[in-house]
Amino acid sequence: MPKIEFLASAAGSAKQAEAPDGGVLLEICDDALAPIPFSCRSASCATCHVEVLEGSELLEPAEESEQDLLDVIGGPPNSRLACQAIVKPGPGLIRLRSLDAG
Repeated sequence: MPKIEFLASAAGSAKQAEAPDGGVLLEICDDALAPIPFSCRSASCATCHVEVLEGSELLEPAEESEQDLLDVIGGPPNSRLACQAIVKPGPGLIRLRSLDAG
């Protein structure tokens, strides 16, 4: 069962959620009231830009629209858009930090 840990900032406290069947990271964030901001929810604004600190292998690869925006906005190589990322089912830990908040 994947566990997702959301860090509010580089030194902020963490919030955790479980995603037993995987799923859309945006929906998991909404359900957990995670400290990840969202605006457009369609890979066009980058408000939900997150750094994947641990567990990137537990996310499906970025689709073309997400990768196109990531290429434009830059950031760490392990960054994703939370509105587009899909969590794979299975065990593990994904640790995220919002690049907007940190």
